[in-house]
Amino acid sequence: MYAMMPPSPSTAMFLLDPFGFNRAACDYWGDALERATLYLDVMRQRGNQYLEHIEKTKPNVLGFEAEVLLDGRDLPSPVNYELLRIQPPDGVEVDPTSRPFVVVDPRAGHGPGIGGFKPDSEVGVALRAGHPCYFIGFLPFPVPGQKVEDVVEAEIAFLRHVIDCHPDTSEKPMVVGNCQAGWQIMMAAALEPEVFGPILIAGAPLSYWAGERGRAPMRYTGGLVGGSWMTALLGDLGAGLFDGAWLVQNFERLNPANTWWDKQYRLYANVDTEAGRYLDFERWWGGHVVLGADEIQYIVDNLFIGNRLSTAQLVTSDGRRIDLRNLRSPVVVFCSRGDDITPPPQALGWVRDLYEDTEDLVANEQTIVYCVHDSTGHLGIFVSGSVSRREHTEFTANMDYIDVLPPGLYETTVTPAEAHSDAELIERDYLLEFQRREVEDLDREVQHRPDDDRRFATVARLSDINLGLYRLFWQPWVKALATPETARWMRRMHPNRLGYHLLSDRNPMMGAVPVLADRVRRERHPVGDDNVFRGLEGIMSSGISQGLETWRLYRDGLIEQSFLAFYGQPVLQALVGLNGDAQALRRRPGAEPEHRRFIEQRRRATRDRIAEGGDHEAVMRSVIYVLGGAPASDERNFKRLRASRAELEPGIQLAEFKHLVREQFFILKQDRDAALNAIPTLLSGKSAKQIEAHLEHIEHVLAASGELSERAAARFERVRELFESAKPKRSGGRARARRPETPAGREG
Repeated sequence: MYAMMPPSPSTAMFLLDPFGFNRAACDYWGDALERATLYLDVMRQRGNQYLEHIEKTKPNVLGFEAEVLLDGRDLPSPVNYELLRIQPPDGVEVDPTSRPFVVVDPRAGHGPGIGGFKPDSEVGVALRAGHPCYFIGFLPFPVPGQKVEDVVEAEIAFLRHVIDCHPDTSEKPMVVGNCQAGWQIMMAAALEPEVFGPILIAGAPLSYWAGERGRAPMRYTGGLVGGSWMTALLGDLGAGLFDGAWLVQNFERLNPANTWWDKQYRLYANVDTEAGRYLDFERWWGGHVVLGADEIQYIVDNLFIGNRLSTAQLVTSDGRRIDLRNLRSPVVVFCSRGDDITPPPQALGWVRDLYEDTEDLVANEQTIVYCVHDSTGHLGIFVSGSVSRREHTEFTANMDYIDVLPPGLYETTVTPAEAHSDAELIERDYLLEFQRREVEDLDREVQHRPDDDRRFATVARLSDINLGLYRLFWQPWVKALATPETARWMRRMHPNRLGYHLLSDRNPMMGAVPVLADRVRRERHPVGDDNVFRGLEGIMSSGISQGLETWRLYRDGLIEQSFLAFYGQPVLQALVGLNGDAQALRRRPGAEPEHRRFIEQRRRATRDRIAEGGDHEAVMRSVIYVLGGAPASDERNFKRLRASRAELEPGIQLAEFKHLVREQFFILKQDRDAALNAIPTLLSGKSAKQIEAHLEHIEHVLAASGELSERAAARFERVRELFESAKPKRSGGRARARRPETPAGREG
């Protein structure tokens, strides 16, 4: 009887499709259609979010509550910037007497707020460390007539206000500048160095001609279009406004595989879980803002093409030279080899542009610390949660230490605490170590080529010629035809903006999408990763991505070779007035005779102070001397040294401590043997017990970062002998200090 019954549906399906390909195909295509519907609905939400965002008076993507303290539109030279005080979230307490942190937002085409985009951000890190936090943001449209100089002066005014808000804090604010904001705050610090504490510039380009061949295609852009006349044209078509969407489009073209496929496919493939993260990011990425035509023209002419910032050629309208050697605050440069917008040569090249060698840098009393990440991209430098929890947390925790570092060039490395034998003594999950470097060591990252300098100098000259021709023949006609209304329509029709409008509820054809998407969510039938067709989809996606990446490599190579061939022609260089020599445009400022005289005067003044001071100077001089022989140092040395100083002289301020460290460093740098032999003189009048206590303090500080190297240990033994020789010896009832001779051949 059972044999006469028809087979069950599953049995029949197995007989018709023994390997399951048809069933897998049906399941896959059903899932693919559902994902396509949900993907289209996310695009609709993105469009609605964009339209809502740009229609706000003060749009931003800050993830923290904030209050406006100063509005830049009320300043004598009004600008569209404002100073905000960040309100700590629930459960986070800040100490109003701690060093304030100021994060300056980059204005490079996107909307404001990226520095405080989420809890694991620069703002979040500073708040969790207990620091009062401020944010300098901007509005979508510039004030008519505002200039780059006005913005720089506004940022200086904002910092003065922050200092006034903390009268009981002796430390100046730490200032963080991301991307475009980095070079802007460096300009401000060069003009008014006294209002700045330590400066952190993350992914900020300062040397625009620098770059490694094959890896920095954006630096060729100005040459490919014949200079900055195109910028002037777009500003004129915009009726005095420049659409930031053009800048965003340039960024997107750097990585077509990600822009045209990977980012969208990642959403499509994981639409059930990826929508929230995608929309959060697009809220910032798509929040295009507008710059003044005069602003962007200044930036392109003087920075991107002229490269005048890192060579001290910029002069303000009132005659002040913007020279980065004027900075008196430590500068932390954070960049990444995975950054194709600001590669390490452009982030670090300004040091090589300004300084001939380390002696030149030290003579200017500059402290420069750099950290090169191996892989993170441009946005990851100041947005990535993992980078914030690691590098930014360590920079924040070590900022007081960085502030008192002696002048020089340092490279930092961040290592897990468990990698150290004394991990139990390390307060956090990571340890930031500092290693001394020479300016010449930067050549590995900067890869400077004089022949490339000649090419970029040729671009700068040709740009001036083409811009002059445009202004003479075409600009009057363009300005006569452009109106605010045509400019508004041109912005709306920009490809980067148009997509948001078309895929939004304002398009009647999108009306059915939310209804279909809601039904799909209620009756979702996802397939697993074991579906063979889902696997084939992933393989196809990888192939498309690799194809676009191959095309990018070919395109970038063609652009580079075309640029090098065209602008490398001696005839062209001679025609624009260079005659194959770029030195007229790129002379290192440190080579000027007046600068050499300044350095020599400083050296003479330092030599005169070798024997001045007392036991505090002797202790600091000894510690600096010994640590100078160590391969690396970290914050533990600083904390113990500062604690020892507090015991010796209660109430000492960080600024006084910093002055002492720097003064003793310069004395050692000028004449080390004379400085060491003067230690007994500095200790004269102290009892043997006091001198022994100083030696114990020095040992305590030096032991903080582990066992001393052989070289550092030898230096400490020399210091011990000097201190021992300074102990009073009774001779005829009077105490006297003996100054030992430096043994011949002793390690210095």
